Amino acid sequence: MKNVNIVYPFTGIVGQEQMKKALILNVINPLLGGVLIRGEKGTAKSTAVRALADLLPIRSQVEGCAFGCDPREPGNMCCDCLSKYENHENFVETFGRMKVVDLPVSATEDRVVGTLDIEQAIKKGEKKFEPGILAQANRNILYVDEVNLLDDHIVDVLLDSAAMGVNTIEREGVSYFHPARFILVGTMNPEEGDLRPQLLDRFGMVVDVVGERNTERRIAVIKNRLAYEADKEEFAQQFINEQQNLRDRILKAKKLLKKVVYRDEMLEIAAKISIELDVDGHRADIAMIKTAMTLAAFNGSTKVSSADMLEAAELVLPHRLRRTPFEEGILNFDRVQQIISEVGSADYAAV
Repeated sequence: MKNVNIVYPFTGIVGQEQMKKALILNVINPLLGGVLIRGEKGTAKSTAVRALADLLPIRSQVEGCAFGCDPREPGNMCCDCLSKYENHENFVETFGRMKVVDLPVSATEDRVVGTLDIEQAIKKGEKKFEPGILAQANRNILYVDEVNLLDDHIVDVLLDSAAMGVNTIEREGVSYFHPARFILVGTMNPEEGDLRPQLLDRFGMVVDVVGERNTERRIAVIKNRLAYEADKEEFAQQFINEQQNLRDRILKAKKLLKKVVYRDEMLEIAAKISIELDVDGHRADIAMIKTAMTLAAFNGSTKVSSADMLEAAELVLPHRLRRTPFEEGILNFDRVQQIISEVGSADYAAV
């Protein structure tokens, strides 16, 4: 019997290079702030996110821990693991792959944050916690399809957890907290409504996707999809080598990222671009530098270049631009390139 659960291979997606790169960069560097993918229906948004699961790296975790705590990071442990660590108890280490955790738009608050057994706490003085979606999402990817349709209260919960890296539950004077560090990935169709500005700004990157306009690539999309539906296993076999090569490249980039350096000119570039484009706050500047560093690592370099800065600007700036002077958040790349060249030499490679 053939395996009907085989997901569409990530490397089998035709086109949509910027969307795929944004997802890969967030896997390499979970501190980038996630990505929002906006676009018309039928543009492989959900397919790409679910296909990403097959590329996610193996991680070390505490066996039996509902939050998948890293045995080597006490600062990000849950209450139970931290207590064992402080009491010098041995952890049983296991390994598991990062995963994509779905957050349905219809999810209730209890389903998202988890529940506390108040009766158990009052009668026995014990905190009995039933983990929710945020517990499952810790050290994983939290995926929200149609994120623009999410209830405002759930959005607030997500914002708090994303900002603090912790999920706190308080009921009847009883409180409980656990780590909730996740890569937030959202997809949406702008025709179905906008996203709250507060949540939009929390995404490190925003990518807009459209259907292929090139005839040959559009034909390739049709062929691939029909072949996948006809025989998923056989179709996936065609991309085994490409999938493995991309996995290897991601792992190499994760290791190389720690060695990536930049010169002070790069900070000046980020600051001047944000000032020139009248971007609010400092998130864009920081996101630009971190994204450029991750791009350098993905390209196998330990030096951030002006090309990395330009590509990073394309990913982190458009959704942060005011409606004026750039209508509909359209990034003026000519001006960005000009700012880069004005700061110094043609290539700001670090030394």
